[in-house]
Amino acid sequence: MTTAPRRRFSVRLGITEDTGDALYEGVPDHLLRPLQQWVYEIAERSEGYIGTTMCLRLRLTVSAKTNASWQLSQQTGMELLDAVDEILAFLFEMDVHDQPEVHALGILLDDAGSAYRVADDDGGLELRVSTGVSEAMRQTIADATGATSAGTAAEHLTAAWRTAYGLHPDPVRAYSEAIKAVECAAQSVIQPNHGRATLGTMLGEIKNARAKFTTAISTPPSGDPIAPMEAMMRALWDGQTSRHGKQTGTVPETLEAARAGVHLAAALVQWFVSGAVVRTP
Repeated sequence: MTTAPRRRFSVRLGITEDTGDALYEGVPDHLLRPLQQWVYEIAERSEGYIGTTMCLRLRLTVSAKTNASWQLSQQTGMELLDAVDEILAFLFEMDVHDQPEVHALGILLDDAGSAYRVADDDGGLELRVSTGVSEAMRQTIADATGATSAGTAAEHLTAAWRTAYGLHPDPVRAYSEAIKAVECAAQSVIQPNHGRATLGTMLGEIKNARAKFTTAISTPPSGDPIAPMEAMMRALWDGQTSRHGKQTGTVPETLEAARAGVHLAAALVQWFVSGAVVRTP
C-alpha cells in the first residue's frame, strides 16, 4: 500500500508517541500468527504437495506426529521468512501469476510495517525501499526489456536488484550483474562490432575516440559532453573489488557498495536505452 497509515486515535490526541512509520525487521509478534496462517494455507495446496516440497528444499525434518504443511508453518523469525520466500519462488517457477493469495501477502506485510515486501515479479521477498526508488528501477527494467539494442540488460538489472535487496543478499553477484546490465545496454552504442566488449574495453574506446560520442546533456563549447557518462562507468568498473584474483586476498564487494552499484548501473542503462547517449556520425 502506498498511502500513509492512519495515525492512532491516542496519537492524534497527543497522548502517545507516533510509531506508525517504523519498519520491523524479522517477524514481529503482531505479524507471527497471520504469516504462519498464510504459509499453512498455501502449503496445503495440492493435497500438501507444496508443503512437502518446501520442507525438502529448506531441509526441514517433518515429525511423524504432524505433516509438512504444519511443520513449515510453525517456523518463526528468519526461518519463517525463508519459508515465505521459498513459496513465492516456487510459485514463480511454476509460472503461477496474479494469485490473490500473493496479493494478500503483500497487503499483510504492508499493514504490519514489515521491513520486507513482495518483489514486483512476485518471485520472492525483498527489502522495502522508498516507493520512488523502486518505481524508477521498475521503469528502467521495463524500458530495457522493450529495447532490442539492450540485449539482456533487463534480466541482468533484475538479477542485480534481487540479489542486492533480496531476503539473503549476495553483494558480489549483485555488483557483477549490475556491470553486465550496463555492458548489454551500452555495447550497441560504444562498441557495436566488438564481440567481447566489456565495460573496461568500452572505457578504452571512449578515451581513444571521445569525438564519436555525445549525450543529451548540454555542455559549454569548451566542455566535455561525455565526461559525466564516462565518470559513472569508471566508478562502476573501478569499484568492483572482486573481479580478479591475485596473490593478496580478494576483497568482496560490501552490501552498501553493491546497492550503490546497482543504482548507478540503473542510471546508465536508462541513459543508453533512452537514447541519451549517441554515437556521432
